[in-house]
Amino acid sequence: MAIQIGAIVVVTVFMITSAAPSAIAAPAPAPTAAPTIPGTINPLSIPKWVNQITGPPPVYTPTVITDANDNVLSHEYTVEMTTGTQQILPAPLPTTPVWWYQGQAHDAVTGADLGVVGNSPGATFEAVRGIPVDVTWVNNINVPQPFAVDPTLHWADPNNLGMVMAPFPPYPPGYPQAQSNVPLVTHLHGAEVQSTSDGGPIAWWTASGTHGSSYYTEKPTAANAAVYHYPNAQIPTTLWYHDHALGITRLNVMSGLAGFYLLRDPADTIAPLLPSGQYEVPLAIQDRTFNTDGSLWFPSVGINPTIHPYWFPEFFGNTIMVNGLVWPNINVDQGQYMFRLLDGSNARFYTLWMGNGMPMTVIGSDGGYYKAPVVTTKLTIAPGERYVILLDFSGMAAGTKVVMMNNAKTPYPGGSPTQGATTGQVMQFTVTANPGFAPQVLPAALNPTLVGAWPTLPTPTKTRILTLYEDAGPLGPLAAYLNGQMWDAPISESPTLGSTEDWQIVDMTMDAHPIHTHLVQFQLVSRQKVDTMAYQTAWLALNGAPPYMMTPTELSWTPYIKGKSIPATPIEQAWKDTIQVLPGEVTTFRIRFAPNDGSAEFPFDATVGPGYVWHCHILDHEDNEMMRPYIVLPAV
Repeated sequence: MAIQIGAIVVVTVFMITSAAPSAIAAPAPAPTAAPTIPGTINPLSIPKWVNQITGPPPVYTPTVITDANDNVLSHEYTVEMTTGTQQILPAPLPTTPVWWYQGQAHDAVTGADLGVVGNSPGATFEAVRGIPVDVTWVNNINVPQPFAVDPTLHWADPNNLGMVMAPFPPYPPGYPQAQSNVPLVTHLHGAEVQSTSDGGPIAWWTASGTHGSSYYTEKPTAANAAVYHYPNAQIPTTLWYHDHALGITRLNVMSGLAGFYLLRDPADTIAPLLPSGQYEVPLAIQDRTFNTDGSLWFPSVGINPTIHPYWFPEFFGNTIMVNGLVWPNINVDQGQYMFRLLDGSNARFYTLWMGNGMPMTVIGSDGGYYKAPVVTTKLTIAPGERYVILLDFSGMAAGTKVVMMNNAKTPYPGGSPTQGATTGQVMQFTVTANPGFAPQVLPAALNPTLVGAWPTLPTPTKTRILTLYEDAGPLGPLAAYLNGQMWDAPISESPTLGSTEDWQIVDMTMDAHPIHTHLVQFQLVSRQKVDTMAYQTAWLALNGAPPYMMTPTELSWTPYIKGKSIPATPIEQAWKDTIQVLPGEVTTFRIRFAPNDGSAEFPFDATVGPGYVWHCHILDHEDNEMMRPYIVLPAV
């Protein structure tokens, strides 16, 4: 159905464009039923395109550290995690209490000082390749977590509540000892960084100064803070930062703790050809549901409430929020724009397309520029992924309105359809009469680190067969596992520094999972359909039923293949740190445990510290076992 709709839209656009460009508009979706959640706002009652994105988000202002000759040595920041209230819904609807990142900031376009800025998503870091950054992250969250913490999961547990047993009290109040003294830790997603500053799930700290077992600070600081060091040695790309505390990431990110971190390179030869300033806008796409008082709603009754009282397998909101604004509009000049897209949702995938059928030119993803530009009319983005796209509004008449649409099912790819009048729409673009950035001709090859036949990484010396498995509870999924193992099982992935491996992930579940690796970027090799039901039967016969507190025996998937292996398509030929692993398939990606710029070594010792993690970036899954630690071993 999605393909048919897309085809109809494109044909309509060609007819309209040739006759009257000013008539271009989004399809008019039919109204859908009101939500059934008591006490929440009917999304159909929320006016669209009233909220306005007026440009890129504010940018944090660093303290610049120089030597005696005024050479820049580093940039330093202090960023607080604190509370605030924000107009996320269009006025006069109520404001929304949120948690946010707060720091000294300036206007991204004019450079004007804005003072201390708190917002959700947070202000943007503008980092420069070769100039290290030190951030003092301060936990000033002195209020209880507004959503139900489930202490039956592996979680941070700063008050040593311990594993609770049934019967469980309803939320609210749940367990007050779990709701207060909130643990937080910031992870810079996609960064090549030593594990001591990676923001791992057990490196958290609280406002009262309680620390997780892997807490670390690069420099002495207050007990409610930590200093993290980011070398910024990797190639230019779109990173993002968000909370990563064990077992409550879904709650802390839902509360508002996320933001962009853009890494630029003065030697980048592509950047001068791209839109910049007001024509370069990061867009964080997230879904939310609102109570009638404007506060955020989140499930507080688990799918298996007699086992996990509050954990729900996936959160899907009934509104779409972009840059902290529900269903916003952005006025665009008659020219080209560069949009840095982030799926910052807990679980929602988005298949994005423009309501008038206009093409998107995709030039970048998680780890930098694409191998070559790719032109497409639709783009599917999963939680944690980033894409950089060019949209050209040149030649469109002033007043033209174009809506960015979404038709990804929930869960993806075989779940319920989007609601056309609500979650089927993301944001609106309104064309002004102003001339804009004139599109430039881009080179056929964008990324010098991706030269040659794909995949460009060397032949692997090791192949791992890994699995995705859901444990069926009485009323639905009880937990989700990587390779059948629990979070606290002994480490089973311990690659050697500088080595190259193929990870072959067999998805035996019914849903797609965005699999994310800390520290390294990788390259998709291929996708292969398999008979996962037969494979799962054999895998369970070989290893028994999960969860495991050991490494399961690998089972070859080749006897179960269906059809031909599909190599990475052009739109998949980019450095990735988060990959869509689809149900019924084996997804093979190649990882070199070294910098993706081709250097032999990181500018830090990746074998030092508590190590890294790899996990599903559906945050609800990550919080319930679908995350595993790994370490990097020294080269022999």
